[in-house]
Amino acid sequence: METNNQKLFSALSLCKKAGRLVLGFDAVMDSVYRGKAHLVLLASDVSEGTAKRVRRNCEDLAPCLQMPLAQTDLCAVTWKKVGVYAVTDEQLAVLCRRSLEQNKEDNA
Repeated sequence: METNNQKLFSALSLCKKAGRLVLGFDAVMDSVYRGKAHLVLLASDVSEGTAKRVRRNCEDLAPCLQMPLAQTDLCAVTWKKVGVYAVTDEQLAVLCRRSLEQNKEDNA
């Protein structure tokens, strides 16, 4: 894992510790439909079909972003190989989003 991904990794760890990180397609979609998801995140190696389904289901309900981290990288946070995540706290969602934006700027 590259060092410029560390901020995002740390933000996701904080979400997990706070109990504000939802894992897996079904659980994430449930939180989106209930209006609890403030941000939906996709692992970099999630299948294209899953990514399309998630983006279609999140449309107008929650922002959906692709992460530069693969499912195996994220196992250190989640203890499972998962490709779809939701952040259910507004401030933590902002933190994750800023980390992603910072990562894009660093790679530009």
